[in-house]
This record gives sequence, C-alpha cells and structure tokens, in this order.
Amino acid sequence: MKGYIKKGLEQGISYEAYRELVKRLAETHSTTGLEKTEDLINYTKMNDKRMNRWDKTLKVSDDAKAKIQSVNAPITMLVISESWCGDAAHVLPVLNKIAQLNTHIEFKVVLRDEHPELMDAFLTNGSRSVPKVLLVDNDSGEVVNTFGPRPSEATHFVKRFKALHGVLTPDFKEDLQHWYNQNKGQNVIEDMTAIFCQLETSFCQ
Repeated sequence: MKGYIKKGLEQGISYEAYRELVKRLAETHSTTGLEKTEDLINYTKMNDKRMNRWDKTLKVSDDAKAKIQSVNAPITMLVISESWCGDAAHVLPVLNKIAQLNTHIEFKVVLRDEHPELMDAFLTNGSRSVPKVLLVDNDSGEVVNTFGPRPSEATHFVKRFKALHGVLTPDFKEDLQHWYNQNKGQNVIEDMTAIFCQLETSFCQ
C-alpha cells in the first residue's frame, strides 16, 4: 500500500491545476473518470461553478485560523476526487483554504479512476466514495488519518436517511446541496481541526 501512496504523492496535482482541469473539462463538455455520460458531464459543469463560488466567498474564523496555523507537523492532504462529484466540489475548496494557511500542510489531488489501487485501500463502507482525504506524514510516508467523503454532519444526515429509506433520493440529494450552501464549509473546517488535534497534542492547547 505504501507504494500506492508514494505514487499518489508523486503524481498528485495542485489545487490550482485541478481547478484548471475542471474548468477546461466544463468548457469542452467533458469530465474526468472512465465514464463520460451526459449526467456526469453536466455535474462537472455545475461543480466548476460551485468551486469558483467557494474560492471567492469561503471564510475561515480567526479561531480556526489560529489552530490551523499552529500545526508544525509536515502533512500532505492527498485527496482522491473526480470532477463530477458534488461533495468534492464543496469540500476541496475548503481543504485548499486550510492548506493555504500553513506552509507545513501540502495539498495534492489524484483522480479516483486513475488510481484504483489507492482508492481500494481506502474504501468507505466498501464503496469507492470520493472525495477521500489521506493525511500523509511527510517524514514517514504513512497515512496517519483520513477524512471523507463528507463532513460529519452531512455523513450523519446521509446515514439516517439511508437507514429510513434505503437509498438517497433526488430530493434528498438536493437538500444535501442546500445544507452545503448554508454551512459554508464550516463543518469541514471543524472536522479537519479535530483531526489535526489528534495528530499533534500542542495543537489542542
């Protein structure tokens, strides 16, 4: 597995490069991944707009900034994603904002369908769900924690709905998008600061 992680780190692209990729795909009526269905292409176009909005409007509180900036351990957030993924469009801009606040935190993106072995090593309940964030210790090359595919509150909503109805309906998926818009990335920030706290005791003080 360590070889797959190393390959991901070597081939991972920056957030800026990922944004350029999604923008280019949206403009040329295409998408990442092995499937190129009309639905996935339209999701990519929608996600380009979503990420553009979050890149411009996302805010991080002073308290969260102070916590993120206190992290001293060299960490890479290696994110497995695809351009058509709605959750990724809301989550990745937040992760990038976090990385921008601390030079010890790197941010790289790999595409799920181009790294199947890496994806299969970090499944969520047996599923290739994205985005999946691997927090890699830069010194050891080990994955010390993971995050995703959704922040904790959204995960709770999804689990509860599935328990009651079996599958996620189109109406629920639309409600989930409304939740992301209302939350404005704050739950992702909360979850990530909690993870950093677990990794570094000084971070919690």
